[in-house]
Amino acid sequence: MADDTNEWEEWWNARVAAVEKVLGKSEEMVGHALIPFQLGVDIGGAADVLYFRHHIAGRVCITSELIGCEEQVPNALGNYELMICHRDDEDWGPAIISRLAHYTLEAKLEPGDTMDIGSATPEGSTIVAFLFAEYARFEVTGKKAGLLLCVGITKDELNACRKGRRADVEEALKKRGVYPYTDLYRDSVLRCKRA
Repeated sequence: MADDTNEWEEWWNARVAAVEKVLGKSEEMVGHALIPFQLGVDIGGAADVLYFRHHIAGRVCITSELIGCEEQVPNALGNYELMICHRDDEDWGPAIISRLAHYTLEAKLEPGDTMDIGSATPEGSTIVAFLFAEYARFEVTGKKAGLLLCVGITKDELNACRKGRRADVEEALKKRGVYPYTDLYRDSVLRCKRA
C-alpha cells in the first residue's frame, strides 16, 4: 500500500509541476472529488481538479488524475488532462470535466473533435457541445503529455463544425474573444455582425 501511495504522490507532484510551467502557480485549494477517480465511474468516481488564476483573466480549471494513468486512451498529445476556462468562479465547468475524465479511459478525444453535452448544461444555457482544442504540450517524467481544452460551443457552431468548418469556428471564437473561455449564456460567434 505504501508503494501505491508513493507512486500516486510522485505522479501528482510531477503532473502539477509540469502544468504549473504552462499555467503558473496553482491555487492552494484542490477540488477533491467526493468519490475518488480510482473507484470508477459506476459508483460516481470523478477526477480531482486544480485551479489557476494567474494564467488568464478568470479561472482555469484542469483535471489532475489522467497524466500518468495507464488506462487513458492517449491522443496526439499523449496522456492529457482536460481543461476548461471561465471568466468567473463558475462551478459547472470543473464539475463536468471532473466527471468527463472517465470517458477518456474508454475513448480517444482528439483536438478538433466535438461532443454533445446539451443535456449536461445548466437550464437556459446556449452551449450544446464541447469543441476540443490543443492547449499545451509538455513532458511528465519523460512521457508525452498535454492539456486538452474544452470550449463550449452553440448549436450553430456545432453544426458548422460538423459541416467541415471547424477552423472557421475556432477563428471566430478567437476573434470574438470567446476562446479559451466557456461562456454558458452567449450568442453564436457565427451570427455576430462584423464591426
